[in-house]
Amino acid sequence: MADIELKNQKIVLDLSCKSILTNMEKDLIKDIEPISQKWNFFKKYVLNKYFITIFLFLVWMIFFDSTSFLVINELNGDLDKHEKQLEYYKKEYKKNDDFYKKLMNNKNEKEKYARENYFMKKPNEEIFIIVADSSNVK
Repeated sequence: MADIELKNQKIVLDLSCKSILTNMEKDLIKDIEPISQKWNFFKKYVLNKYFITIFLFLVWMIFFDSTSFLVINELNGDLDKHEKQLEYYKKEYKKNDDFYKKLMNNKNEKEKYARENYFMKKPNEEIFIIVADSSNVK
């Protein structure tokens, strides 16, 4: 009889341990389940050979290729800068060309320019250059 009681207590003890373990397992499964879903998504889509191939291709084209996005951006910036310079020089050329035509067509303008910039004079004239001190002028 004592053997039967010990066996019954052992069975009851084993059953209670199994119920405790199953509750712990259920808690662990609940904790692991979201991670498992993320891992399944990761395995399914990110570790896909097509995804990896396309990803590596895009990284290569953006950063490492001789016609990469970064190089093209830099070249477009240089192109914009040079177009602005070209526009500036065209304006300057037009301004200088107009001045040259005006100077060559008018004798009085030519004489005025020569007198102001090169201090030229007529044979019977004297030129006095007056330099104003800018610190004293108010």
